[in-house]
Amino acid sequence: MDFLFVEVLSKPLWTWVAFVAAVGLLLAFDLGVLHRKSHAIGVRESLGLSAFYIAIGLGFGGIIFWWMGGQAATEYLTGFVVEKSLAMDNIFVIAMIFSYFAIPPSYQHRVLVYGIIGVLILRGIMIAAGSAIVTEFSWVLYIFAAFLVLTGIKMLLTADKKHDVAASPVVQFITKRLNMTKELHGEKFFVRQPDAAGRMRLFITPLFAALVMVELADLIFAVDSIPAIFAITTDPYIVLTSNVFAILGLRALYFALAAMVDRFVYLKYALAAVLIFIGSKIFVADMLGLAKIPPMVSLSVTLGILAVGIIGSLWKTRRAVLPS
Repeated sequence: MDFLFVEVLSKPLWTWVAFVAAVGLLLAFDLGVLHRKSHAIGVRESLGLSAFYIAIGLGFGGIIFWWMGGQAATEYLTGFVVEKSLAMDNIFVIAMIFSYFAIPPSYQHRVLVYGIIGVLILRGIMIAAGSAIVTEFSWVLYIFAAFLVLTGIKMLLTADKKHDVAASPVVQFITKRLNMTKELHGEKFFVRQPDAAGRMRLFITPLFAALVMVELADLIFAVDSIPAIFAITTDPYIVLTSNVFAILGLRALYFALAAMVDRFVYLKYALAAVLIFIGSKIFVADMLGLAKIPPMVSLSVTLGILAVGIIGSLWKTRRAVLPS
């Protein structure tokens, strides 16, 4: 069993195996026990599941603290908070996608399951590639930082604009170039039916089109979140674990946030400020002659910005009717 103690990306192999096994067990429990049958998840159930996944993520942060120390644990929590927060913006885009393709809540679960699996695989590949690049070329961190600042500024300038699903080139390609049914066929992604000439052909359903758009949204979302986590820490283990534990609860969180999407009016501004802060702190550290801004400062500022954005949003829309 000596091979389990061989170092892989600066950590013993057994730590990676244990992490992957834990994630697999969580997915199996969620999909095989909690949601064996697809159903519309209510706000109360969504919040309960979200609390469960957040507790798991924070619990793993405790393990990081015990194993790697306070600085690593703070970096993990900062990455977890940033990833979870950025995911909230992605949730609103997913809600628009489901609305555009008229996907009822009872079928959204299936799309989100495949979406989460897809994003976990994609995130693992991107983080592995990013880690290899940063290890070989440390100056890439400055490119990541500049990208985050520019992305944050762009988000500030476009915060009031709604995401137009219909204008997406991918949506236009799907609807104009592919054989797609006009109606849903239960939870099927593909069906065989006659075309206009009476020939049997394979058609995609709107459910599959929604899945493609959700995966694309996740890809675009990762372009922001991956540089953000590497600007916080370059430890591959902390980068991957903080990302994955934040993403695991994304599907559960979706149903609660989608029902209250109109209440988070200042969230985009807060997320933009977080991206600008995370990107700029690398340059500020250089100006101050520091190796990096202390992790506790990063975590505190990030939580403060998000708290102001969320509390301000809820206060602004306090007269809105809450969903049951």
